Amino acid sequence: MQNDNTQIFGIRAIIEAINSGLNVDKVFVQKGLRGELFNELDHLLRTNAISTSFVPPEKLNRLTKKNHQGVVALISPIEFHDLDTLVLSVIESGRVPKFLILDQLSDVRNFGAIIRTAECTGVDGIIIQKKGGAPVNADTVKTSAGAIFKMPICKVDHIKDAIYHLQSSGVQIVAATEKTENTLYDIDFTVPVAIVMGSEGKGVSPSILKIVDQQAKLPILGEIESLNVSVACGAFLYEMIRQRLS
Repeated sequence: MQNDNTQIFGIRAIIEAINSGLNVDKVFVQKGLRGELFNELDHLLRTNAISTSFVPPEKLNRLTKKNHQGVVALISPIEFHDLDTLVLSVIESGRVPKFLILDQLSDVRNFGAIIRTAECTGVDGIIIQKKGGAPVNADTVKTSAGAIFKMPICKVDHIKDAIYHLQSSGVQIVAATEKTENTLYDIDFTVPVAIVMGSEGKGVSPSILKIVDQQAKLPILGEIESLNVSVACGAFLYEMIRQRLS
């Protein structure tokens, strides 16, 4: 259950929250909900590309015991950064950019663990998509050990557009995927780079793999075919640090 200070419930309250510019991260809507007021909310959710899940009433009742009117919103505890502004500021700082792109990562604890590792390795920013990814909630904050308040996070409409923007800014895009013969030790991480990590079940999307600059995998010597995504991400980030410190 979410902490109440990360929630808003009730259709009108959520409409007002969105219109006031509050960071609404995800909205759970009871299946079959109808009515003029809901139509107004639905239009706002679509217009603002807010992640929405249609769920049975039992799910909403687990989120809150209060009168939710069929709608519960999760509020982000952080302010998101503008991607263009962040990329420009990193380049102008003289640092060699290092970004992390999360493609449809769904587990909030994996998300939090990745944020923690990214902060420890000096990542300049994490890029996530508005729809389909893990929400930024109390569990994310807890698992990140507070690193989420120190790490710039950008929410974009489409990961592809973010990749094109980074490429046009001179940033090499490297996808972590098992669908390649290259290992991460074959990659030059001393140049401006953004590492793409995929979802827990499907990995990096095929459409994303088509547009990245390079693909790399971790060598697996045991019988288990893959690592947890947060562990794999840590291996990639620390190989980048190893190269840059050499």
